[in-house]
Amino acid sequence: MSAEVEQLETLPGRRILTKEIWLVFGVSLGASGLSALISFTGSITAPKALNDQTASLVTDAAPGRPWLGLAWQLFYVANALVPVALTAHFLGRGGEPIRRTLGVDWRPRGMDWLRGAAVAAGIGGSGLVLYLLARNFGANLTIVPSTLGDVWWRIPVLVLSAIQNAVVEEVIVLGYLLHRLGQLGWADWKADLTSAAVRGSYHLYQGLGGFFGNMVMGLIFARLYRRWGRVMPLLVAHALIDIVAFVGSVALAGKVSWLPEQ
Repeated sequence: MSAEVEQLETLPGRRILTKEIWLVFGVSLGASGLSALISFTGSITAPKALNDQTASLVTDAAPGRPWLGLAWQLFYVANALVPVALTAHFLGRGGEPIRRTLGVDWRPRGMDWLRGAAVAAGIGGSGLVLYLLARNFGANLTIVPSTLGDVWWRIPVLVLSAIQNAVVEEVIVLGYLLHRLGQLGWADWKADLTSAAVRGSYHLYQGLGGFFGNMVMGLIFARLYRRWGRVMPLLVAHALIDIVAFVGSVALAGKVSWLPEQ
């Protein structure tokens, strides 16, 4: 019997842990996955082809009212991080501080940055190619990373949103889920596949390319997490990928044919 399964003797019972997982995902990425499925259903039943439709990632909630728009953006980021605090609470309550258990620190270590940058370079480049191919074959919507106007806080908010995405996804769907499924006795391959499928599910609103591309990314991230034993390198990688995508979209809008004008 594995050490993680034996640890269940000192943790809440199997049924309680299972309910905990459902509740965490019910208020976070699980709900996002259901929302993405509904959105994708609407897209594939629309009269337009998928690549003639757009999916906007960071949008302005109050166009023409910059201070109100900034307030909304900060609210979105803070609200999205609440489930991360919830997972930290559940782990800490069971005597498993998130720093030691998942390898999540306030500041990445030097090796986290090096590993994260290497992963971002490989995943980011191949992900862009996959997106362009999927969109060209009509299997993906046209992704608009940002529809924020030329407001003074646009770049800081895009960077903050990228970091928030990375924190939420890697802490919850990578570290927390794999840790809990291991404690429930799941085989590594089964837990990795489940984590990757969940990751793909909440990107389904982008199209099939978004679903399968992120699922492959999830499998790679799961393998690297098991090898390194830390979430932080993958969190750094995810943040760098999204920062480049968000900020790059601002810099390249109107200059390349495959990126829609904002």
